Amino acid sequence: MIKEFRLPDLGEGLTESEILSWKVGVGDTVSLNQVIAEVETAKAVVELPSPFAGVIRELHEQPGTIVEVGKPIVSFEVSDDAATPSPGPDTPASSPASGPGAQESQEAKRQPNLVGYGAVVESSARPARRLRNLRPVVDSDTPRFPMVEPVETKPVETKPVEARAPVVGPAETRPRSTPPVRKLAKDLGVDLTLVAGTGPQGLITREDVQHFLDGRSGGAAPEAAPAGVQARQGERETRTPIKGVRKFTAAAMVASAFTAPHVTEFLTVDVTPAMELLAKLKGNREFSGHKLTPLTLAAKAVLIALRRNPALNARWEEVNQEIVTFNYVNLGIAAATPRGLTVPNIKDADSLSLLQLAEALTELTETARSGKTTPADLSGGTISITNIGVFGIDAGTPILNPGEAAILAMGAVRNMPWEYQGEVALRQVLTLSLSFDHRLVDGEQGSRFLADVGAILAEPGMVITMV
Repeated sequence: MIKEFRLPDLGEGLTESEILSWKVGVGDTVSLNQVIAEVETAKAVVELPSPFAGVIRELHEQPGTIVEVGKPIVSFEVSDDAATPSPGPDTPASSPASGPGAQESQEAKRQPNLVGYGAVVESSARPARRLRNLRPVVDSDTPRFPMVEPVETKPVETKPVEARAPVVGPAETRPRSTPPVRKLAKDLGVDLTLVAGTGPQGLITREDVQHFLDGRSGGAAPEAAPAGVQARQGERETRTPIKGVRKFTAAAMVASAFTAPHVTEFLTVDVTPAMELLAKLKGNREFSGHKLTPLTLAAKAVLIALRRNPALNARWEEVNQEIVTFNYVNLGIAAATPRGLTVPNIKDADSLSLLQLAEALTELTETARSGKTTPADLSGGTISITNIGVFGIDAGTPILNPGEAAILAMGAVRNMPWEYQGEVALRQVLTLSLSFDHRLVDGEQGSRFLADVGAILAEPGMVITMV
């Protein structure tokens, strides 16, 4: 029999994903939970495992296509035995079914559940109802997660729609479009009342919104090029669709910049002692083979300073009108990737030793650059660091990661003339930039935190007085 696999919600209510690549082709035989495709959500690249064991009969979408959740993306041919396994120890046996009701229950097949949670065992012997005790069947190497049960759907009878004269004036309703298209229009600042829909019954599509932005509303032909200018768009300009991680990041940064009142403070520090310590640690046998950088020491300094200044490890909850202060630290590290800026975080970073923190930073960076960061790694951060020094920049005014109270920017470590022991000497100097949400953090709290981080990097021995 032919089984369709529909694009599932890959986490946090995301409404669409882009097909990046297929790992299988038509005619290929696949096993249960074998990776069949890579898709990009608004937050990360996710691998899709197969919910069936069978033969690929059709790939409904091509790479580069943005697909809405719930649409079919691939069809499998599976055997009746594979689609209807015998009852297991957790599946109580039922008596042979007969009659119209039994036939209907056999035809009401369950759709595959959320990808990453294991494939669902189907059973035609059960009545069509919610199966509370059913357990997902997964390979031994597949991580186990809580199962999310799909919602069963039934065909809906449709009736002919009577033609109605359009309503004009004050009684006019909002343009017809789907939720993803309305969200796209909102993100791009497009008023849908000005867009002509080319879909069924005037439905506004994604292409209509894009054509409107291009000055070709409703698919009209582009304007002629000015005299003397050859209309070769590919040579004169490049257009890159705003989607995936970059689209999500842009929306998040706009929301943060216009929601939280940002304040940024700067501190320039002589970090020569910290750099000398770093050189000694690299020669230490315990740290041999581990990547140690100024970011490693700065991250540890932030974690220590937060113990004395917990107000910067908090979140403002507008709905509940509460300030939530975290008793743990999920340390976000801004990472530039080919798909845009991401801020994965190290869970419970405050409980890690310097060696463990160095290992976690290395793993986080490598995972982000390879595009394998999961949505879980991108959520739940409590404070962040961005290392702009790797680009040769001295200072900046970083924008808060949404939901966090502070973000620290590290500049480049430079050799500069500096006052040292009453004389001018060539020292290694670093500028720190701290942005914080002034609703949560007042000037004194932000200044004390920044001073503590600077003091640790200027003289690592000061840690003894802080812990």
